[in-house]
Amino acid sequence: MTDPTLETKAVTSEISEAFGDFMQAFEAFKDTNEERLDAIERRMSADVVTTDKIDRINRSLDEQKRTVDRLIPKAGRPSLGGAANGGSSEHKSAFEAYVRRGQDTAIAGLDQKSLSIATDSDGGYLVPHETEAAINTSLRDISPIRAIAGVRQVSGSVFKKPFAITGAETGWVGETAARPETNAPSLAELAFPTMELYAMPAATQSLLDDAAVDIDSWLAEEVQVAFAEQEGKAFVDGDGVNKPRGFLDYPTVDNASYAWGSIGTVGSGAAGAFASTDPADALIDLIYAVKAGYRGNASFVMNRATQASVRKLKDADGHYIWQPATTPGQAPTLMGFPVVEAEDMPDIAADATAIAFGDFRRGYLIVDRVGVRILRDPFSSKPYVLFYTTKRVGGGVQDFEAIKLMKFA
Repeated sequence: MTDPTLETKAVTSEISEAFGDFMQAFEAFKDTNEERLDAIERRMSADVVTTDKIDRINRSLDEQKRTVDRLIPKAGRPSLGGAANGGSSEHKSAFEAYVRRGQDTAIAGLDQKSLSIATDSDGGYLVPHETEAAINTSLRDISPIRAIAGVRQVSGSVFKKPFAITGAETGWVGETAARPETNAPSLAELAFPTMELYAMPAATQSLLDDAAVDIDSWLAEEVQVAFAEQEGKAFVDGDGVNKPRGFLDYPTVDNASYAWGSIGTVGSGAAGAFASTDPADALIDLIYAVKAGYRGNASFVMNRATQASVRKLKDADGHYIWQPATTPGQAPTLMGFPVVEAEDMPDIAADATAIAFGDFRRGYLIVDRVGVRILRDPFSSKPYVLFYTTKRVGGGVQDFEAIKLMKFA
């Protein structure tokens, strides 16, 4: 069996090497972009060879960043080897017997004894707490919106939250003056239903019979990517039908005419592009469209192609407004704010809302129903054993003032 300490050291070494390559590529990117800008000033157009070179370096930067991002969770992956207490150990043993051999007597008794509200009547058994924690931790690592949004665990199917649209009315009065009655605050109730998200990894019986295989780790690794990809897309542009509602699905309005219930937008200055002069000014407008109370924990959200375009922009003093992370595991920054790469964000195009900015922890709420459930199916796809794995998750905007969008118009 591999020594975990040696494996961690090897991964750490890989991270350092990959991050060093990334920083060298960024220096090459800046040098090449300077050549492109000089050519534009001299000839009013960029040299084709230089443009192709900078596009290649941009793609290389993205690839190297993905390598670093892939290695970081691996280095901090939680161990599933030990049980926290006797009850957890009993559940773990019963679960392993069910997954490996289909023996469900022990786990059925444990689930019935626990009277868990998270177990539905349509079959399946709860995975051990350690496995559920490992799946949720991995989701935070590889699901970009989950990493920055507010997350709440619930035991019911719908989470309802009252939200104050307007505060209580206040005013100044003299020491002996009458105190007139004030208006009560306006409240709205937001509902966040949880929807079923599923994955169905398959295994051969020989794999399940192999005692050296850590079944908990195998299951967590198989479902985490499938879960993360599906929920990551839903959190961005989901329509709320049998899935969470993404923040791009809500009505938008020019931020000058902002009203609660819609998300405010700021124009980029040109249709399908940044303005030809002072393009970074639109990003400054986007930052200050968000109220000061939300900016302290704000992030930019965009996809890889949009980030490649933003990398080329400079401020009025000639400094690049996009800067790489100073250490592995940190996000790059844009004008001092973290940049979160979400591939489900739209590309830059006419009228596209390709960049989001704001405090997503206050602006977007993810609701997780407690419990990950699994149903073993050895019949539907013989000789493979299928594991129908489900969790319930919902999401939606909870504070419309906390998030603003850049509209390329």
